[in-house]
Amino acid sequence: MKKRWFKKSMVTSMVGALVLSGVLAGCSSGSEDGKTTITVWGMGEEAKSLPKIAEEFEKENPKIDVKVQALPWDQAHDKLLTAVASKKGPDVVQMGTTWIPEFASAGALKDLTPHVKDYPELDPKHFFEGSVETTKFDDKMVGVPWYVDTRLLYYRTDLLEKAGFKEAPKTWDELKEAADKLADRGKGKYGISIDAKEQSLSFMFARQNGAELLGSNNDPKFNDPKFVEAVEYLNSFYESGAAPKEELGMDIVQGFRGDGILPMFISGPWMIKLINDQAPELKGKWGTAVLPAKENNISALGGSNLSVFEYTKHEKEALKFAAYMSKPETQLKWMEMTNSLPATQKAWEDESLTGNEFYKAFGEQMEASQPMPVIKQWEEIAQSYLKSFEKIYRGGADVQKELDNFDKKAEEILKK
Repeated sequence: MKKRWFKKSMVTSMVGALVLSGVLAGCSSGSEDGKTTITVWGMGEEAKSLPKIAEEFEKENPKIDVKVQALPWDQAHDKLLTAVASKKGPDVVQMGTTWIPEFASAGALKDLTPHVKDYPELDPKHFFEGSVETTKFDDKMVGVPWYVDTRLLYYRTDLLEKAGFKEAPKTWDELKEAADKLADRGKGKYGISIDAKEQSLSFMFARQNGAELLGSNNDPKFNDPKFVEAVEYLNSFYESGAAPKEELGMDIVQGFRGDGILPMFISGPWMIKLINDQAPELKGKWGTAVLPAKENNISALGGSNLSVFEYTKHEKEALKFAAYMSKPETQLKWMEMTNSLPATQKAWEDESLTGNEFYKAFGEQMEASQPMPVIKQWEEIAQSYLKSFEKIYRGGADVQKELDNFDKKAEEILKK
């Protein structure tokens, strides 16, 4: 999930409670005119579409009213901390996948496992294995996958064909060869964009090389040979000039269109709509493909889950809403509204996905996608890695030495 990690003190959060008290007090109301009102907290822009789905749910469940509150991602973490501290909050809450460990360890998320028998839509068997991993904490299922995203390769089919490639690169060697040839087109042209600020990128390439990120006892493995080799491979794109080290003053769609300054990049499903909307002239000249492989082609898995707040006073209604959102037909409607990919495997059998040349590759990549380690310290580790990687690709630091230093730093973080 490409959401930020927001760290602020509980003191700040409790101060915020004064402002939020009115909101929180009315979060979960009892029966009125024979109806029960539940509150759902959603995050970001996509949450603004939630009321439309909630209306459909209310039609099927006329005794339940749904109150949706859309929270900006940069405020949501603190508001959730306040809700946990006060034991007053939403009935159902959207959880970024990297947030699950923190709030589950605080006892804020209800274990859904005992409720699967009554709400079969919540059964983990319906979802991609990788997305189910993001809902687990201490062997408890504290959320249900809502929507997913993963990363794959976007490429200009016309420019690759001119460079001698009739299809997308399928291996690490082919990717490097294609990127170098595309970069040879002339000054100011590159072969691929390697986003150095994408914290999951090196970790997923390391997994493709057979590296473990953490050992069986959560001991770091960031200076092991396979991890080092993966970082050296990524750095080789910068060293050969196939990827730009500096910002080019343009967004990725600008770099992708026209002469194709950046004719390949790795990103998520949201880019499909952006390219179609902003670069319609590229129709028929670009495509998506699963990531090239080394030992495998594992990608990073993100997205969001839905959790039931531990302190809800309307457990049955909250579970019913979570189950409704887990239906394949509901998730397909959600995709139409927000371009968010469904987490239920059954939804991927629908023609809207199987018949779409761009989305089809995402379905294939989902079969080889894994979340980052589901531990509280992971976000801090990932942010620390970005600093080390910058020293490597921009500062020319020795890869092995820098990863030795990073491994020690990660060990310190894991001991906190």
